[in-house]
Amino acid sequence: MSWFIVTPLILIISHITVRSIVSYLHSEGKTRSAVVIGANENGYNFIKHIQNTPLLLINYHGFFDDRSSSRIANDLQSLSGNVATPDDATPVIRPDCLGPRLGEINELVPYIQQHNIEMVFISLPMSSQPRIQKLMDQLPDTTSSIYFIPDIYVFDLMQAHFDYIDNIPVVAMNESPFTGINGVVKSASDYILASLAIILISPLLACITLAVKITSPGPIIFKQRRYGLNGEKIVVYKFRTMTVTEDGKNIQQAKQNDQRFTKIGGFLRRTSLDELPQFFNVLQGRMSIVGPRPHAVAHNELYRKLIKGYMLRHKAKPGITGWAQVNGWRGETETLEKMKARIEHDLYYLKNWTIWLDIWIILKTVWIVLRKDNAY
Repeated sequence: MSWFIVTPLILIISHITVRSIVSYLHSEGKTRSAVVIGANENGYNFIKHIQNTPLLLINYHGFFDDRSSSRIANDLQSLSGNVATPDDATPVIRPDCLGPRLGEINELVPYIQQHNIEMVFISLPMSSQPRIQKLMDQLPDTTSSIYFIPDIYVFDLMQAHFDYIDNIPVVAMNESPFTGINGVVKSASDYILASLAIILISPLLACITLAVKITSPGPIIFKQRRYGLNGEKIVVYKFRTMTVTEDGKNIQQAKQNDQRFTKIGGFLRRTSLDELPQFFNVLQGRMSIVGPRPHAVAHNELYRKLIKGYMLRHKAKPGITGWAQVNGWRGETETLEKMKARIEHDLYYLKNWTIWLDIWIILKTVWIVLRKDNAY
């Protein structure tokens, strides 16, 4: 009880104290002088960050680059055209945020010595290794601290971050968001929600089971092989909605008014009731409540060759519902463009996952099912 009372108070007091000290140091000009080498997108984002965060206590002087100011402005403006904005009106990258251009890179060392610059941030691409090496040979003649801003984030990466394996630094380029505590939170929420869901819908499951058995011959549960976490094959359960049970190399996606539907198959698909047995897949640890929808093995083998980054969607367990589904990409994907749009949404989910995003997707899924947005 003492810990619960005292700890929050200590945390609040310590944060207020540190913030007050840092604010005082900033007002007294107790900052570290800094320059940036390289006016590219990576350098721009870093400069903008330190300018917008005065409590970092960094006094930014300007940047060095071998290009002229006009060319830098043109290059950054061209990058702006590739970045979507909420209203598609104002450019994302504003060259004036870079601050003053202090000269070319060969003028860096004299400027550092003259102005006693304390911090140098190198924002050159990794392809500029010879120039970086030349700088590293020259800068030890100064007392500046040298930092390298890696340009790995210019690639289309997923959950990129720095980490250590024992004492060896590594850079994660494409990683699952469900590692460490995130994995514990995801698994616990899946197990709890799936258990509650099965208890609540057990009468409905019994009714659907009886209806499927009475209306058509064949198994009640349709089992199909899909790719799961890390591309491993799993068996996914659904209430059977068709007169066929395709699970081979050639699988035809369900279409609206498909002649293969059983008497209640179309209704089960439109209302997504055929997906309810997948809550048992969640309890088995094969699936998650929210995640990229699992595709048939035959479809995976096709689209992995046609869509860049397709297999990255398997860095998470497949879900009963997902970001793509609540954004209109449900049902048949009869064109490559539609499948690409679905994959883009799946990868967005993996790059931006939070437990709150999962909750939002679950709530939106319930709303969509109640509205009977069709999937067939």
